Amino acid sequence: MAIFSVYVVNKAGGLIYQYDNYVPRAEVEKTFSFPLDLVLKIYDEKLVVSFGQRDGIRGIKFIVLADPRQSGIDALLRKIYEIYSDFALKNPFYSLEMPIRCELFDQNLKSALEIAEKAGTFGPGS
Repeated sequence: MAIFSVYVVNKAGGLIYQYDNYVPRAEVEKTFSFPLDLVLKIYDEKLVVSFGQRDGIRGIKFIVLADPRQSGIDALLRKIYEIYSDFALKNPFYSLEMPIRCELFDQNLKSALEIAEKAGTFGPGS
């Protein structure tokens, strides 16, 4: 099972963060526009697109592209929101709606993706 990519899209529809965790062998076409229309082409494989939007930050969308057999995507989206809140929003040098450039955000996101791929879910306090 795999988590392929994580995207964070601001309320204006702009891509403010992209992380490719696992790049499949097939060609993937990524097109973003507002309202968010997602065009994905993968040959001989299936892909699940999960959209998550937390109520605390209206308009920010967290998108996870994952293998259909990957479990715990909703919990992963909550964890990504928590990481975003802790390491991007609390960063005094980060401005809302701007691209996320924070080393701690990157490190914690990578760690969360590794845990999600191995365990499949997040328990309380993880």
